Amino acid sequence: MKKKNVVPTPIERKSACSGARGVLRRFRNAPKAAAALAACAALAAAFVPLAARAASAVNSVSNSANATLVAHGEYLARAGDCIACHTTQGGKPFAGGLKFDTPIGAIYSTNITPDANSGIGKWSYDDFAKAVREGVRPNGETLYPAMPYPSYARLSDDDMKALYAYFRQGVAPVAQQNRAVDIPWPLSMRWPLGIWRTLFAPKVQAFDGAPSGGAHYNDAIVARGAYLVQGLGHCGACHTPRARTMQELALTDLEGDDFLAGGGAIDGWVPSSLRGNPRTGIGAWSEEEIVQFLKSGRNLHTAAFGGMTDVVQHSTQYMTDADLLAMARYLKTLPPDDPKETPYAYDPTAASKLQSGDASARGAAVYVNNCMACHRSDGRGYTRVFPALGGNPVAQGKDATSLIHVLLTGAALDGTKSAPSTFTMPPFGWRLTDQQVADVATFVRTSWGNTGAPVSADDVAKVRKTVTLTTPELPPGASLKR
Repeated sequence: MKKKNVVPTPIERKSACSGARGVLRRFRNAPKAAAALAACAALAAAFVPLAARAASAVNSVSNSANATLVAHGEYLARAGDCIACHTTQGGKPFAGGLKFDTPIGAIYSTNITPDANSGIGKWSYDDFAKAVREGVRPNGETLYPAMPYPSYARLSDDDMKALYAYFRQGVAPVAQQNRAVDIPWPLSMRWPLGIWRTLFAPKVQAFDGAPSGGAHYNDAIVARGAYLVQGLGHCGACHTPRARTMQELALTDLEGDDFLAGGGAIDGWVPSSLRGNPRTGIGAWSEEEIVQFLKSGRNLHTAAFGGMTDVVQHSTQYMTDADLLAMARYLKTLPPDDPKETPYAYDPTAASKLQSGDASARGAAVYVNNCMACHRSDGRGYTRVFPALGGNPVAQGKDATSLIHVLLTGAALDGTKSAPSTFTMPPFGWRLTDQQVADVATFVRTSWGNTGAPVSADDVAKVRKTVTLTTPELPPGASLKR
């Protein structure tokens, strides 16, 4: 029986390039089949480079997006000052091992590089987020609250993903095992930490870049500043007082005036108030002066010391001007925690006496011999070089520990991108007695309009026991004996 020619339908024509076999089945005429095959080959030849270019473009966009995410994560890690706690002096970045002394023993920061065995290389994003925001390890153990996860509970999901991308892809893996805690049993058991976390750590709030709840948060800049100060910057971890059970008395300004009202001593340094107190806080500082301090560690009023030098060195000097301004504007919304504190007013009496050769006041002679060359007779120092002592919040604080500490051990003001010069204050603990240190501290706390309480030799002795004193190198035959 003679077969009829089969005419392809319009749909079949559209699918003519589905394969040579389909073409041969549909076309009995060899020339037509050859033409169809040639057309299919031509289309395929044209499609291959187009597909390759399309795939390359997709990969390029994906790589660019991933690089942007990693870069943002690096910025956030800077803002959170992660390196300060997770890197030892001279050690590899983020490899851990930094010692923290606690009332019950020593703990050590952990390796957070992407090493698969000793770091976080095997952690999923959920593992990472749960540790950072909730203080829980992948094995279910609770982290010591030296890790400021109560503050990080406020981090947004997008910021958490960026941080995870950075620590997994932007940090070099380091094979360095974590050190076990130096805490005797049974105090080393971790299950009580879980109870502490349940009682005092906040639930994850994951703000979308800014908190809410206060009328001042309606200002987008203030809200951004609150997000940075309360969350990523974890300022309250040092600058907020804690209860006997070691939780911060307030995690936000909405929880009370204890927030950022000044913390307890850390390694012999007392974090000052970041509230609007005119003498002991930053009430007299302008937004610009706060930004200047965070960028350079110095301004008209004071200079960074203790742990704050690390914050400036590793963190805030790298933050954008917009974020620093947001933090400053938010901090300026915080009222003083002591409404009775009066504004500072400069008093020239001490300066006049020193300039006339009168060093009869308690501690004045010690000041002339050891301090006046840099801080001057008027106590105003040299702006952004040697800090002013008149009106300095550290000199007027209720607790004189920081002032005593710097007198005993000295201080270094390291250079930053915006203020590259480094300045140092020598230690005086090796040659001044407790009484002399107490006298000069009292002179500083009661001169030029300062209203700090006097310091006793016993106060100095207590601090001296907690610090390491350095003695200058002497030429052969020289002696430090008085």
